Amino acid sequence: MSKPVGHFTSYILGDGSLLESLQEEYGATFEQMTKRERLFLIFAIAAQSCDQAPGRCRDEIYVVGHQINSSLPISDREGLIEALINQIRWGRSQTETELPPMK
Repeated sequence: MSKPVGHFTSYILGDGSLLESLQEEYGATFEQMTKRERLFLIFAIAAQSCDQAPGRCRDEIYVVGHQINSSLPISDREGLIEALINQIRWGRSQTETELPPMK
């Protein structure tokens, strides 16, 4: 079962925030959104976050993205989204100086 938005964010009941407004409009677990709408929000947030993150992607990561989208079933792709979000939020990421040189 899905957890409410407040479980994952700083939302506090009655705080008058955008998160409260979204929860009132679409439900505590965004159950009043379609899967496509939720995926679009993931895309929009990820694109903005990527633009704000320092550095750039290695060329091979674009290839990996294509391989994931062309070879894995949707359930595995959704699992990867969940895993990557968890790693971004709670894991340690390498800095550009720790990565091997770009090919």
